[in-house]
Amino acid sequence: MSENSLREDICRFGRSLFERGLTPGSSGNISIRLDDGGWLVTPTNASLGFLDPARITRLDGKGNLVSGDRPTKEIPLHSAVYETRPGARAIVHLHSTHAVALTMLPEIDPRAALPPMTPYYLMRAGQTALIPYYRPGDPAVADAIRGLSGQYSSILLANHGPVVAGDSLEAAVFATEELEETARLYLLLRNLNPRYLTPDQVDDLVKTFGLTLPAGHEHHDHEEPSA
Repeated sequence: MSENSLREDICRFGRSLFERGLTPGSSGNISIRLDDGGWLVTPTNASLGFLDPARITRLDGKGNLVSGDRPTKEIPLHSAVYETRPGARAIVHLHSTHAVALTMLPEIDPRAALPPMTPYYLMRAGQTALIPYYRPGDPAVADAIRGLSGQYSSILLANHGPVVAGDSLEAAVFATEELEETARLYLLLRNLNPRYLTPDQVDDLVKTFGLTLPAGHEHHDHEEPSA
């Protein structure tokens, strides 16, 4: 796919996310890794609903500005995900309401922020890690992401939002949407003792669809919140 087409895709998906209220104001950012090792990334202080393809930032493989507007301050987190997940070609970072709310709950397991609620959550987002709060743009967030050793394609930043990688921008967007909807389900069902997928059902999904989940995923029992 040409670079111009990728620029158009960033704008198209960004507008869709914005119009559905998944990334308000000038929050959130999107990046795509190019074949030459460089990136396309949304500019700083840019609304995903009103992006201009010609102003999308282009960085070289070392993160130097090549063209376009100044990049998002969240470059460290994008860089760390690409570094630890070589197969990732795109990253979506949002401030979506339900995913952010999930990060503030006391019972959340950092190794498995959501239980196995639906097959499509596992098929698209895998399992989700939660890392501690860092101020936006803090380079230390990159070390926290590196500490996950590339095991997770979906990560929640505490009090901030989701960071989701995919082998295409479409895949990253779909996985982000699935994560947000699963977080919404969790909040709706919290304290109601919902029925999650069993370990055998999860294993069947892993085998049938060739899913790669973090080691020991079947042992990450999600604690029930107290009433």
